Amino acid sequence: MKTFVGLGALPLEGVAGTAVTIGTFDGLHLGHRMLINQAIAAAEERGLASCVLTWDRHPAVTLRPDKAPPALASPTRKIELIEELGPDLLVVLPFDQGLAGMEAKDFAAEVIARGLHARVVLVGDGWRFGRKAAGDAIMLAEIGRSEGFEVDALSLEEIGGAKVSSTRVRRAVAEGDLGLARELLGRPFEVDGVVEHGDHRGKGLGVPTANVMPDQTLVRPPRGVYAGRARVGDIWYPAAINVGVNPTFGGDEATTPVRVEAYLLDFKADLYGRELRIEFWKRLRDEIRFASAQALIDQMHRDIEETRLLVGG
Repeated sequence: MKTFVGLGALPLEGVAGTAVTIGTFDGLHLGHRMLINQAIAAAEERGLASCVLTWDRHPAVTLRPDKAPPALASPTRKIELIEELGPDLLVVLPFDQGLAGMEAKDFAAEVIARGLHARVVLVGDGWRFGRKAAGDAIMLAEIGRSEGFEVDALSLEEIGGAKVSSTRVRRAVAEGDLGLARELLGRPFEVDGVVEHGDHRGKGLGVPTANVMPDQTLVRPPRGVYAGRARVGDIWYPAAINVGVNPTFGGDEATTPVRVEAYLLDFKADLYGRELRIEFWKRLRDEIRFASAQALIDQMHRDIEETRLLVGG
């Protein structure tokens, strides 16, 4: 996959024509995957290059920063997920005030038609574009007739009687419904981070944990204990995961930063400074204040056994 960044990278050189899909693609859920796979199929059928056009941020970060939703994946992780699907080209445009202010007809003509050499454009049936979101699939098709591309507006996947959407995924994660989030994403919800030094309390309790401070721009599950996995290098380990503030040892939900702490089952090496990817499979319980350290230890061992039964290992 070749990646191009910014309007300055357009028009694409050496590309005769493309089948393009366009969107924010936050989290790359099943609906997004369907669009990208359809673009790849259309490109193969017509002898075109498959192309994904996306933004470097959620549009609301620029348009309504006070109401911007938390992201489901970092920009780097989004690119990785897109690359896994195998499109030929990826174009990432900074969603700044300049792009946000571009009239819909100008975006269609200058970016889609002449910039990407589009011959086929695939979008979700509710997709909007251009200044003040004035453009829709019907307008895009009208412009396409004069600019030399056709438009296919596709209905996104439905699960549980409603369309798959990033909003639904965010809500599921924020409510701790990791089963629904996994169903909508087509994979477990995950967070990445570098393992930091914490209070070193887990080691003293006999359950050493890898501490990761989550990216504050990303959605995270609510405080609680979860079963999941953690990846070290290329190897996955079952993991019992705590999201919270350690109230048993004085952590306060109003003032203590929330941390993600993963106990990797049957793993003994040092993880400080290493990248860790943590998958959340199922919420086991709330994070609560225990009457004693021993009561917490006893519960942690029950959490570990439940994790082993759910995840394996």
